[in-house]
Order: sequence, then structure tokens, then C-alpha cells
Amino acid sequence: MRMRAIFLTGLLLISIGAAQAADPRYPDWPCVQAKVPEISLAAVWAGPPIDDVANAWKDDPEIAALVEQLAARRVPVEQAQKSVTAFLARSPDKAKAGRLIFAGLFDNLNAQRSTVLNGLERVTRKQREAVEKIRADSVALQSLQAAPTPDQAKLDELNNQVLWEARIFEDRRRVVAFVCEVPTIIDQRLFALSRVIQQEME
Repeated sequence: MRMRAIFLTGLLLISIGAAQAADPRYPDWPCVQAKVPEISLAAVWAGPPIDDVANAWKDDPEIAALVEQLAARRVPVEQAQKSVTAFLARSPDKAKAGRLIFAGLFDNLNAQRSTVLNGLERVTRKQREAVEKIRADSVALQSLQAAPTPDQAKLDELNNQVLWEARIFEDRRRVVAFVCEVPTIIDQRLFALSRVIQQEME
């Protein structure tokens, strides 16, 4: 059991050493996907300029409520697209309403992405701290084992602690792998809704 803890620790340290940041500009970025700090307007919007309505969508309670609904990832994209179509179909000024909706989505989803990106980098820093703790505890465990008369109770306690720390590290690593997909999902959502808005405005 104690050898298993040391073996697992070795694997974790090797994995951390191999997982260096691909882009030196973002040393805490843990994903294989390149870090794109924010969505480019030109990449998702080919409609009329939105500079003059960048914040005006917040002043329209109906549009603000719609934007919140459309931006929620729990709402399927297909359902969100139908909501856009229905809203614009009854709007007296599709061009203005479409621009307001898109401006709200662009603002909201970029904010969501920033939260996710910051969270991923925060977890990376925690993982580094965890590795240092695991390394220190593993060294202490080996020292206890090498003692002429090892304290069995302390050995068992420290061994269990290392195994627990390794399990938390691995759980976080799996969560990070899943969350790394979220920025792309947000990008795709904004692009899909943008396309529907522009089609309806035309």
C-alpha cells in the first residue's frame, strides 16, 4: 500500500512535468486547445455595426431577459434559435432588435468565457501547489520507511494522506479536461445564434 502511494506520486509528478504550457504567454493555461482570451467580433458577426447598441440592450427588459435565456448553456441551441426566430418575427423593427440581441449575447458569452478561462488557470495553480504537497509528503513517507524502527501509525497516516491527495489531484485533472471544452462550446453557441439573428434580420 505504501509503495502504491509512492508509485502514484511518481506518476503524478511525471504527468505534471510533461504538462508544460504550450504557449509561454499563458503559463497557467492547462488545455491542449490554444487560449483565445476573448471572442473576436469579426469571427461571429457579419451584420451591421453594433457599436451604438453595445450597452443599450440592457435598457430593454424584454431583450435583456431573452439574452439571459439564450446565453444559458442548459438551454439547447436549437431551442434558443427558435426563440430568436419567434422574437424577431413579432418585432416591429427586426434590424434594431437583432442588433440588440446580438450585442447582448456577445457581451454575456464573452463574460462567461472569461469566467471559465480564469477558473481553469486558477485550478492549474492549485494543482501545482498540490504537486508540491504530494512531493513533500512522499519524501517524508520514504524517510519514515527508511527509519530503523518505523512508526507504523505515522506510516499508515501519511500513506493514506498521500493517496487522498493523489486522488484529489486526479479528480481535478479529469474535471479540467472536461471544462477545457467549454470555451469552444460557448464560441459555437454564439456563432449559431448570430447566424440565425442575421438570417432573420435579412
